[in-house]
Amino acid sequence: MEADFSIVSIIAARFNYWAVIVLMMAGFYVVVSRGNLIKKIVGLNLFQVSIFMLYISIGKVIGGTAPILTGKPEVFSNPLPHVLILTAIVVGVATTALGLALVVRIHEAYGTVEEDEIAAIEFSREGNG
Repeated sequence: MEADFSIVSIIAARFNYWAVIVLMMAGFYVVVSRGNLIKKIVGLNLFQVSIFMLYISIGKVIGGTAPILTGKPEVFSNPLPHVLILTAIVVGVATTALGLALVVRIHEAYGTVEEDEIAAIEFSREGNG
């Protein structure tokens, strides 16, 4: 009986970690490469979701149940990561709303949400002032 250590089986065994890595790098790429402030917020949300997935997948124990004492010996899943992620989701929604409100205000002040255009406007204001 030989163990099958092909690349496909290795990737399939740790699919959740590969998904986290792909989402994290996609979010990081969007934040770094895009000049549009709304796209940057979307990239930050992608990055944030990857962290949520990481914590939730680490907190799950295969064959584990909810930590309710019944008197029988059982394997429990740790509820702390799930509780922390619920709190992080609420904070993430609030910070996304704040970021979008700031983008609206920036658009009202500058007429654009592109980073390079805002920098050019600021540079021209400093040069004339």
